[in-house]
Amino acid sequence: PRRRFQLADAPGHVQYTRNMVTGASTADVAIILVDARKGVIEQTRRHSYLAAILGIPHVVVAVNKMDLAGFSEERFREIEQELRETSERLELRDVRVIPLSALRGDNVVERGEGMPWYDGPTLLEHLETVEIAGDRDLDHRRFPVQWVIRPISDEHHDYRGYAGQVAGGVWRAGDELVVLPSGRRTTVESVETADEQLELAVPGMSVTIRLADDLDVSRGDMLADPEQAPIVTRELEATVCWMAERPLEPRRRLVVKHTTRTVRAIADELVSVTDIHTLEDRPSPERLELNDIARVRFRLAEPLAVDVYAENRVTGAFILIDESTNDTVGAGMILSASA
Repeated sequence: PRRRFQLADAPGHVQYTRNMVTGASTADVAIILVDARKGVIEQTRRHSYLAAILGIPHVVVAVNKMDLAGFSEERFREIEQELRETSERLELRDVRVIPLSALRGDNVVERGEGMPWYDGPTLLEHLETVEIAGDRDLDHRRFPVQWVIRPISDEHHDYRGYAGQVAGGVWRAGDELVVLPSGRRTTVESVETADEQLELAVPGMSVTIRLADDLDVSRGDMLADPEQAPIVTRELEATVCWMAERPLEPRRRLVVKHTTRTVRAIADELVSVTDIHTLEDRPSPERLELNDIARVRFRLAEPLAVDVYAENRVTGAFILIDESTNDTVGAGMILSASA
């Protein structure tokens, strides 16, 4: 294999929606399994919908058990057409449909002889060649500060570095930046790891950034491009997957954990809830139950520097925490925020 894969297996039943959301939130590719005998069913549409709202950039639909459908090209094309229509409705960008027989191994790793009419890649070929490097945001610099490094030693008594994981953009020494939410500006003095100074850092890399000026920067602050800064807000609207047995009702107080920053919040308004069976929205629900997916407006006690989830899956996402139990009770994808 050309790549190493990390697999997160999510059950298909509706009561496991929160498992799917948790497992798929950081995925580059979603593989949705379809039984060739049954075709596109409610579960297929639900998983396609979840892949869409989670912003998974690449979707593979594996039409399995083609051996039990007589390896029929006509049956495969029927399913493929229905999947294309579903994908267009959900605005899924990159969808590949692959017929296979897991029992016989056809089109899993190698082609096999059952479907000579199919001339596309096998499942493994596609997974090894799908282009994921371009999915990262290399244009908008984002760096949530996770830790302030100040060694207590004579050798490094002047050292102050800010450790974290790059969430967006390409970072180099000399880059101008703004510290949010304070709005103070400075430049990058160096980008480094424990072993060496780096020429640049890109999304996903864990590094330490040193600043040219001695500013007051703390855990939870965001370093960003001053010309393309995130929105600093106390109000936002998000798609929320509710993950707790206790329902969410309007005006409930929660804690929002966004990147490395934690703030108190109020669920100001339940705008609408999605019927997970029909994928239609019902306005103004009284409450959200376990596994519900809804649009919710929040008011925050302190400002957050955020992006829309469609633009950045790191700075556009958050989790909801119950203040009294410290349990994670929901996951949110930001749709809009008012400056």
